[in-house]
Amino acid sequence: MRPTASMRVCDPAAGTGGFLLAAYEQMKSARLDPDEKRLLRDRALRGWEIVDATARLCAMNLLLHGISAPENPSLVTVDDALRSAPSEHFDMVLTNPPFGRKSSYKVINALGESEREDMSYLREDFWATTSNKQLNFLQHVRSLLTINGRAAIVVPDNVLFEGGAGETVRRRLLEQCNAHTLLRLPTGIFYAGGVKANVLFFDRKPPSEKPWTDRLWIYDFRTNQNFTLKTRALGRADLDDFVACYNPGNRHERTETERFHAFSYDELVASDKAFLDIFWLRDESLEDTGNLPAPEVIAAEIVEDLQAALDQFAEIAASLGASGVEPGPLAMPD
Repeated sequence: MRPTASMRVCDPAAGTGGFLLAAYEQMKSARLDPDEKRLLRDRALRGWEIVDATARLCAMNLLLHGISAPENPSLVTVDDALRSAPSEHFDMVLTNPPFGRKSSYKVINALGESEREDMSYLREDFWATTSNKQLNFLQHVRSLLTINGRAAIVVPDNVLFEGGAGETVRRRLLEQCNAHTLLRLPTGIFYAGGVKANVLFFDRKPPSEKPWTDRLWIYDFRTNQNFTLKTRALGRADLDDFVACYNPGNRHERTETERFHAFSYDELVASDKAFLDIFWLRDESLEDTGNLPAPEVIAAEIVEDLQAALDQFAEIAASLGASGVEPGPLAMPD
């Protein structure tokens, strides 16, 4: 994405600030004068986080890295970022919104019992009204961008194929923005079982009679790839080929490869529901089950993934002040 010190960058689902810190490290690498350094420290980065304790960790994380002077208001707002249209806009949005099928909230019914109800955000700047929070975050990210602003957002597969509001959002995105790149991530790098994720890259554009998306380039980093949290963790070097194909120096000069294909706007909108869940590589694991690991190997990988998740959750709980929380080994049943 190559953020520069002259940009304003935000994350509307900031968590503990990982994307903001990564952007900051890139932005401060250039030679800056004192005014530019002050702007980078106090105004360049902005985040929203709905969980109060996590937002405090994010603010502390930024402060420890020299972002935001203690006397200034925090650059992290504790709020539901989807609640209302943005009052400020940004040159770049980098975000990994929380996964989950629907947005919901608790209510107390007439009998005094707690219930959960779907939450739909009625916003005039949205293309579609839906309780699917991934679709809402995608629309919100577009609203946050300045004209010609750039975004990278992690989305689950359902955003690529879901009908109804999903189709509406995809068609509007292809028409009104330049949705130029989709990175299909391998399974095994997120904790939620079965969740398949992607990174969608797009630019916001001014109103136009012609669609802004010319071609969507899709990089399939999922087919015939296998990563786990411990035995084969995803590393930066694993993304080198994608970065080379993306060609951040001049993304208008790209070449198709086995894993990197371009699909025209006409092809995309002619498909059923403007379907973007596209793949073309042959999945070897589906053709020859003899290549699958032994059951005990698969079981061991599952245990390792769960143990890594428990260890990280225990660390988070400990940092929040929980007592008596120690990561412990998972026991395999006899």
